[in-house]
Amino acid sequence: MNFEIPETIKTWSQFFHPIIMWVLFATAIYALYLGWQIRRTRNAPKELRQELVKQNFSNRHHRVGSILLALMVLGALGGMAVTYINNGKLFVGPHLLAGLGMVGLIATSASLVPYMQKGNDLARYSHISLNAILLALFSWQAITGVQIVQKIISNL
Repeated sequence: MNFEIPETIKTWSQFFHPIIMWVLFATAIYALYLGWQIRRTRNAPKELRQELVKQNFSNRHHRVGSILLALMVLGALGGMAVTYINNGKLFVGPHLLAGLGMVGLIATSASLVPYMQKGNDLARYSHISLNAILLALFSWQAITGVQIVQKIISNL
């Protein structure tokens, strides 16, 4: 039995990955904002700290980061799957390789959380550094992704 995916699904499925990734890019920027607020809370004078703690930045950052981790891994796998389904191969180039690197960065960054919760400053600074690199790559991926989408549209 040979299962064939209808052409309309093949065509429109190519746009799920870019849409999800743009949403995740915005989510990553929001996670950065929450992380910045955690740092601000940690360094604030006592009166201000009490006010900032009420805003629950730490729990929000952790929840958003967990969702970001899961959806970034699934989004990367989905993008590769759709590319393979539509073309019979993956295009090994800068966009794919940077995307795979981003998956590794976010997984490594998340793995540092238990150490950060125990007060390990090296883990905290590594987490911040890895996520800064991740956001820089994400910015670059957004640009190259738009170029890929334009190419797909021009081939429709």
